[in-house]
Amino acid sequence: MSASKLNRLIEYLKETLAVPTDAISLGLRQAGQATNLLPMVLWQYGLISTRQLNEGFDWIEHA
Repeated sequence: MSASKLNRLIEYLKETLAVPTDAISLGLRQAGQATNLLPMVLWQYGLISTRQLNEGFDWIEHA
């Protein structure tokens, strides 16, 4: 995922889904280079709901 798209995804997670910055930072560390899996990592750690997971992947698919 490009840096620009990742920045837009992070902004979407913060602003639309109200994911805390600390949660996103943890997710990014755990996702490593696979930033397109950020929503999955957040969900695996219990930081977002299944609904938010689906919305995150929908955003990635359509962005």
